[in-house]
Amino acid sequence: MYESFFGLKENPFNLSPDPAFFFPSPQHEEALASLIYGVESRKGFVVLTGEVGTGKTTILECLRDFLNRRQIRFACIFNSRLSPLEFFQMISAEFELACNQESKAAILHALNEFLIHELDQGRTVALLIDEAHNLDWDVLEEVRMLGNLETRSGKLLQVVLAGQPELDRKLEAPNLRQLKQRIVLRPALRPFQMEDTIHYVESRLEKAGMSDNTVFSRELLAELHLRSQGIPRLINAICDNLLLTAFASEDTAATMEMLEEVSADLRLEWPGRRLRLRPAELDHPEGPSAEPLPGPE
Repeated sequence: MYESFFGLKENPFNLSPDPAFFFPSPQHEEALASLIYGVESRKGFVVLTGEVGTGKTTILECLRDFLNRRQIRFACIFNSRLSPLEFFQMISAEFELACNQESKAAILHALNEFLIHELDQGRTVALLIDEAHNLDWDVLEEVRMLGNLETRSGKLLQVVLAGQPELDRKLEAPNLRQLKQRIVLRPALRPFQMEDTIHYVESRLEKAGMSDNTVFSRELLAELHLRSQGIPRLINAICDNLLLTAFASEDTAATMEMLEEVSADLRLEWPGRRLRLRPAELDHPEGPSAEPLPGPE
């Protein structure tokens, strides 16, 4: 809606995990490199964790692009709320295995034959599982058992698990210690520091066609970082709403007043927020948007 007004070719703050807008912060570059290394080196199990909105799915999309370029066969499971049989049926469907889909044993046999054939052809095969923190305990045990598909030269199937910090806590459970021991790489994503947030916003604007950021002042971005707590998905949502608000007002730059309005609309909470509300608003948290208390002169 606002792209032409700001001279943009496309929406720079789309919430979809688009690899074209991948921001190579040091931690995101390291995480992607770890996943690529784990798959290419046939290490077996790699785990990627991070809070909601920190960019795990975008990294998985970048990994998929890389695997496609390298012609590495892979399967993706993005719906992790599955029974053990449904889990194997998803794998079978992704790899187009010709077998009885109602028999886990038949699927495992067909999968093993498929993996051995791919290995004989010098090809690597990977399984990518997003939202892995939602996997039931019995499905996680089946994932561990996939590590038994191996030869003397390495694992037949390279498994990448991506999930929220709850996945880390699950992997610490005594009943999953065998799976934990098989994990060779465990990169973790954290929220951005302020400078990363600023560079992230400017990078997305540049990729969308705005080479020089004239919309968001450094002061505004610093406040935006505080309110988003450095979470990329929240940064996108706030910036998208700010551009829309500025467009509706026919302003070419976002303002602190607009940020207050957007913060209220998105029901944002951030450290220290209640200390900056007026007393009347503390009594009515669902009331008007918060305004900063006057600071010292």
